[in-house]
Amino acid sequence: MNPATDTEAREVPDLRLAGLAVAAWLAALAGLHLTAAATATVAAVAGGLATLLGLHLCGLLGRPAVPVRRLGWIAVAVLLGVVCGATVTAARVAVRDAAPVRALVQERPLVTVELVVRDDPRPIRGVAGRPATVLLRADLLRLTDSTGRQVAGSVRGLVLASDPAWRTLLPGQRATARGRLMAPRGGDLTAAVLSATGSPTLHGPPPWVQQAAGALRAGLQRACEPLPDEPGGLLPGLVVGDTSRLPPAVEEDFQTTGMTHLNAVSGSNVAIVVGAVLLLARWARAGPRTAAALCVVALVGFVILVRPSPSVVRAAAMGAIGLAALAAGRSRAALPALAAAVTVLVLVDPELAGDPGFTLSVCATAGLLLLAPGWRDGLRRRGVPAGLAEALAVPAAAQLACGPVIAGLSGTVSLVAVPANLLVVPAVAPATVLGVLAAVASPVWPAGAEFAAWLASWPAWWLVTVARQGARLPAGTLPWPGGVTGALLLAALSVALLLATRRPLLRRLVAVGAVAAVLGALPVRLLAAGWPPAGWVVVACAVGQGDAVVLPVSAGRAVVVDAGPDPAGVDGCLRRLGVREVPLLVVSHFHADHVGGIAGVFRGRRVADVVTPQWAEPPYGVSQVRAAARDGGAALRAVPAGWRWRAGGAELAVLGPPYPLRGSRSDPNNNSLVLAATVAGVRILLPGDAETEEQRALLESLPPGGVRADVLKVAHHGSAYQDPEFLAAVRPAVALVCVGADNDYGHPNPGLLDRLTRAGARVLRTDTDGDVAAVRDGSGLAVVARGVGPGRRGGR
Repeated sequence: MNPATDTEAREVPDLRLAGLAVAAWLAALAGLHLTAAATATVAAVAGGLATLLGLHLCGLLGRPAVPVRRLGWIAVAVLLGVVCGATVTAARVAVRDAAPVRALVQERPLVTVELVVRDDPRPIRGVAGRPATVLLRADLLRLTDSTGRQVAGSVRGLVLASDPAWRTLLPGQRATARGRLMAPRGGDLTAAVLSATGSPTLHGPPPWVQQAAGALRAGLQRACEPLPDEPGGLLPGLVVGDTSRLPPAVEEDFQTTGMTHLNAVSGSNVAIVVGAVLLLARWARAGPRTAAALCVVALVGFVILVRPSPSVVRAAAMGAIGLAALAAGRSRAALPALAAAVTVLVLVDPELAGDPGFTLSVCATAGLLLLAPGWRDGLRRRGVPAGLAEALAVPAAAQLACGPVIAGLSGTVSLVAVPANLLVVPAVAPATVLGVLAAVASPVWPAGAEFAAWLASWPAWWLVTVARQGARLPAGTLPWPGGVTGALLLAALSVALLLATRRPLLRRLVAVGAVAAVLGALPVRLLAAGWPPAGWVVVACAVGQGDAVVLPVSAGRAVVVDAGPDPAGVDGCLRRLGVREVPLLVVSHFHADHVGGIAGVFRGRRVADVVTPQWAEPPYGVSQVRAAARDGGAALRAVPAGWRWRAGGAELAVLGPPYPLRGSRSDPNNNSLVLAATVAGVRILLPGDAETEEQRALLESLPPGGVRADVLKVAHHGSAYQDPEFLAAVRPAVALVCVGADNDYGHPNPGLLDRLTRAGARVLRTDTDGDVAAVRDGSGLAVVARGVGPGRRGGR
């Protein structure tokens, strides 16, 4: 064999176990959405086919041809993967769907639950009038209802709790709680959701490993307290996945630029830490066995630091495989190891098959093993220095491999992800290593830990800067079909491009075509289809299940009506619109889906005045608005019907409520401020969450034509509580519905949408259209939709 042929043979990836791993993975994923009986049937059929095909290949049922034999053994491996994945998942699904647990979920009695915490408590947004709750993953060991009926046996569950005592629990801790069971959303191994009442009763301390991890993580947070908010909040997320202090604006910037993987523990964290130990061992001229032992100690210690949860164990496995391939330079040996690790992890925990983090880790590791070495060597043959070739190949390969998954999850394709990840490569390793040193030193040398954290804040600042600037680039992301369809479409396109670039002529054509597409599309996207559209008079922001509406006043200045359920959503919308100053912020009422994001309006902007309704309920929302106004230095006042405001090209008048409404279906909703705005001659009606009672009161109190408008922001997310006479009196040309994707309230009501459409209104929805704008187009109105991103749930 000549050298060229030998080199080519060595470069062929070893995919012998890939079929087994992918089949087990997909079978487990399908089994999570099927019944145990259906999944077991799939396993039985696959097992029978594998047996028959194996007998045929062994010559017991005839002698197959050599090519058929090779393909046949691949098919046998795939069928065995289906058998393994389906069998294990069927057994776990049978436990999940056990009749006794299902009966408790359906009957919803008050139950006492003995449980073991599986992961750190995670804060989630609360409902209006109540503080934020926490979400815990737990193993439910014993359930006892009020009649004494018991269900024993470990099943997976989620715990929703608002008592502060739940926030201090650590993984591995045993406790008893009371509450009611609810049905899970499906698609995983969760058998029930416990809505806990009161605080948990603890049974002993958590395991020493978790106590050690908790002490180190708390020490890292203390070391980061003197740092500025952005690098100080990012560093714990970068090192141990703790994003509790990460500002929402930074989190959104990382999502936009494709750098979210840096905020979660992944294989790259493991590779950085263990790689640093390996370099130190080599510098000290330690032998291979000593270096390997030190790396194992570092790996175990890092897993303890970041908590040995299933996601961390998965990240450690992926990172160890990538490190082994990097150290040995043998991608052929690493690929079977990756496939074996995927198979084992899926069989041990089939729920990983549906975990996006697991999918991204596997894809990134596969990209580094399959694509990065060839791209690196190709760049080096063309004269690129070795270090730069590695820095270019690694993020490009990881992004290409993960791109289809990210596109399917987000509905967008980032154009800045590869450049942004390339720019932060030099900063990730120093920040991670210094952060780990700060955590390790914190219990014994707090001053040294603070110094290490201060040093780590500089590379962390660079990460924040790159994310912020990348997120602000126009046309940094392109809309793309979401879900499985979008993921498969981008995967097929990526494979086609990879195959095309293997031939020099096609490679040149692809390069020329890509450059032409960018040069041709970007000016059109930046100039012709930019955001905001020219002549816009109102924008309804896609903030999930909540309201946030923007009215332009002048360049960089706008009135904001409501703030949505979370700060990141409204802040992102205002940044996209270029709003730097808010002369007036209007709060229609105090429910969480209208005021939960109020801090995002103040983020980096001057807010002059905040006006609210006179109906000061619920108290939690009222206190949230008062605190935001106080901290932001804005004047705050409650205004009655008849109040007016004017600045620049915008004029507002409060139409209602004409009088306080009590005893209605929802008094806070029915005492919403109802605004009539005029922008560039276009009349816009913003009724907050006014329902039937307030709508009728407006018709009775205002003169004929008093609610007539060109644009209607549909009340209460398009709920069914609308007065037909009110809608007929408004008679809008454009109806904007602020609503969250897949919400639990049935919003918007199909009958309402049909009524508006039949009346001649053009209806746009933020859940399907993204940010939506009404535009003054000559003497008429036009509508522009920016495109939808990731769906959000929640709110009222």
